[in-house]
Amino acid sequence: MINKRLLIKNLLAHNDENSFYDKKRKVNISHKEGKAKLLKHICALSNSNPSNNSYIVIGVQDEDNKITGVDFFDDSKIQNLINAYLSNPPIVQYENIPFPHLPEYKVVGLVTIRPKKDFSITSLRKNIWKYYGGAVFMRKGSMSMPQNFDIEIKNTNSNIVQEIENHAKNNIEYTLSGVLDFMKTKSNFNPQYIVFKEYFVLCWSGEQKIINNETFTTRVDIELINERVRLFYSNLDRVSISHNHDSFTIKEYVKLGLQESFQHYPFEETIIKFSDNANYSISSKLIFSPPQYDKKTLHHIYNSNNSLINKLLKEIPLTGREIYDLINLPATFLICYLNQFDDAIIKLQKAKNLLKKNNIESYINFKEAMRILRKIKYN
Repeated sequence: MINKRLLIKNLLAHNDENSFYDKKRKVNISHKEGKAKLLKHICALSNSNPSNNSYIVIGVQDEDNKITGVDFFDDSKIQNLINAYLSNPPIVQYENIPFPHLPEYKVVGLVTIRPKKDFSITSLRKNIWKYYGGAVFMRKGSMSMPQNFDIEIKNTNSNIVQEIENHAKNNIEYTLSGVLDFMKTKSNFNPQYIVFKEYFVLCWSGEQKIINNETFTTRVDIELINERVRLFYSNLDRVSISHNHDSFTIKEYVKLGLQESFQHYPFEETIIKFSDNANYSISSKLIFSPPQYDKKTLHHIYNSNNSLINKLLKEIPLTGREIYDLINLPATFLICYLNQFDDAIIKLQKAKNLLKKNNIESYINFKEAMRILRKIKYN
């Protein structure tokens, strides 16, 4: 198995971006421009690397390779985006790689583009942003450029990529160091480990609480030590964990409600399954049923929250009660959207910078609301 943290270091040490890897400070696929640029780079890397893996490293400064990290991205459905917009799409994997100097909520994103090996040409299936359907991109040095004629798929990087990957292979020393490091850094959060199939070492941590005779965990961090990949991270206050001899199951709950009445709703179940052939798979299933509310009550609360946004725009000071409502505004708008207030999410997205500027707790809740919405849309 490849130690992904070591792989990233090896990629960054290999001069600058080139035809088999790219690096980005951040990627935002919640907007068309961000989606389009990511698709362009995946298309170009796939066409320029028919016989070897290619990579995009996310959370790195372009000028000096400084690792600054990005938020944990837990979208297992990114392949759906690739398949929807690319013809002859490659298999793409997004992984979250923790680094010891980063805050616990930050990781480095690693996008792996698998080789298709049939030398077929990957192209845009349809228009997106300023790119037209049918467009083909290739890597020209460190740039992803459109290629309109004389398109030739060549194997030019397989030897050098294989060498880089060989230097990043895991061994027993890396595994033991990884377990000890995890147990030390998570010592305040009940760290544990388990070995699957006499090969995979999985560590997890979190604060446990018992509610109605059920054990739940908060501040959950789960890592596959063999690859140094963070498989799951959640600051939510209710996650249930179970495991047997060949699988590890996480059930995530989301806290939603209006004003001072909140409940926890089952949201998503993730199963990590380990096989005898030294492979593993991760499958996720949405188990969410949105809460439904009286429309008249929602209209009143919705209008009140719109007034809060107007106050922020006009820089009018908020009362103590209004500050409390502002903290819960993202969850309120999400509930309104799930109850057929279709413009609620548009208004919430427009308020992003206002929330970030005026109340960091509200901004954190904004990011959580958008994460929930993204998963609902994909499913």
